[in-house]
Amino acid sequence: MINVKRIKKKFQPDHSRVIIKPHIPVEKERVERIIKRVLSLSEEKAKQELDRVITSFSSRHKNIWDAFDKNYNEIKKYIPQNTQISNSRRELLGAYFSLEYSIQAAAFFNPSIIAHPDQSALSEGSLRFILSFRSVGEGHISSIEFRSGIIDKNGDFTFDKVSRFAERAKIASNPVYDKTTFFLKLAEMQKPENIISQKVSDLLSDEFLLSDLLAVLKIVVDSEHKDIGENITWLAKSNYELQFKLNQELSEKIIFPASQNDSNGLEDARFVRFVDDNGIVTYYATYTAYNGHKILPQILETKDFLTFKMITLNGEFSKNKGMALFPRKINGQYMMISRIDGENLYLMSSDNIHFWHNAQLLKEPENEWEFVQIGNCGSPIETEKGWILLTHGVGAMREYCIGVILLNLEDPSKVIGSMMEPLLLPLEEEREGYVPNVVYSCGSIIHNDELIIPYAMSDTCSGIVTVSLTELFDNINC
Repeated sequence: MINVKRIKKKFQPDHSRVIIKPHIPVEKERVERIIKRVLSLSEEKAKQELDRVITSFSSRHKNIWDAFDKNYNEIKKYIPQNTQISNSRRELLGAYFSLEYSIQAAAFFNPSIIAHPDQSALSEGSLRFILSFRSVGEGHISSIEFRSGIIDKNGDFTFDKVSRFAERAKIASNPVYDKTTFFLKLAEMQKPENIISQKVSDLLSDEFLLSDLLAVLKIVVDSEHKDIGENITWLAKSNYELQFKLNQELSEKIIFPASQNDSNGLEDARFVRFVDDNGIVTYYATYTAYNGHKILPQILETKDFLTFKMITLNGEFSKNKGMALFPRKINGQYMMISRIDGENLYLMSSDNIHFWHNAQLLKEPENEWEFVQIGNCGSPIETEKGWILLTHGVGAMREYCIGVILLNLEDPSKVIGSMMEPLLLPLEEEREGYVPNVVYSCGSIIHNDELIIPYAMSDTCSGIVTVSLTELFDNINC
């Protein structure tokens, strides 16, 4: 039996972590009626009400004025022309079209862990890390949050203080697109290709801005081909960029849904520190975008945790949940673990990280604790003995367990070892939650010959376990 050590720290949902969202009715007439009521207040009464709102809510938000300004700008087009608006009434209007949203109202779970980009000023044998979490709030909308800390040479954890504030990123208003990649994605959406898309492509530079694209669409797309124009615009706005402020702490950053694709959530981000052949480090995370009706696998990209590119994945095998990228290319190819049929593990390969057309069966459920389905628990981890791939298996009564398989280093299509028993099962006190009887992870790391596994408990909260690599390999049947 492997000695699985659970650290004492538990990550529980914190209902007090709130952001400000727009609260704008769909009906134009209703918006206008609310504006009319606010405008009917005397200047003195408007200032009194604004003071009350600020007194009640400003301590809960780092930049409440910015939020009110942003939401005011969303509705100012409905204000009667030539209306004089004082600064206090402007902010009050912004407040009436705002709401607080508790990002962890339901859960704080499905974590992954990676080495922090900044490893400076550490004692010998220590590692600074970043944890990602899936936060679930009202309406079961999922977002991505971060925590950070240090593991010392003895395996002891120190966690950075969590800011009491939480803020969404700014969406880049005019992002840049690579024409080749963009129109390859469009071609997969619109088979067979059409002449309108070709005309749009011909009028754009090798790199173009969103404003350039929208201007060209106005020229090329007529009423008969309106649906093509809408598809092109949808693709552009589904590949967007988020920008956080330089002075924001990591724990303040919230990646919240920002497109039609992910309007109901960004689920189960599997972060990985990817090192390219030229040594450049990029942090990727595959995740599931959900719009309330269907899911779509996507990938985010960042180098500094300040700017994030949210990117659609394409190809016949970029489907279903649970895709996990290898941390480097193998034989010149990007590699990905997936579960394209919802039941078995697959290995995918591609020469372009955006497009996935090749897949082969890697492993079917074999053990009784995974008879229902098998999936991954994050990106494979490289060791001298092979790639460690943590798996999740679903058995009787929909109980989730975490298992281990070992893949060949140079040919990961070969399973060279596995554990017959689960590495991690839910303890009695971990069984209760939104989805009972579940342990699950989205990514682990190795530090000082210890496997560090952050894991979720029954889709509600999270913890961390550590396992000796020596013990692990001793229990893998090769």
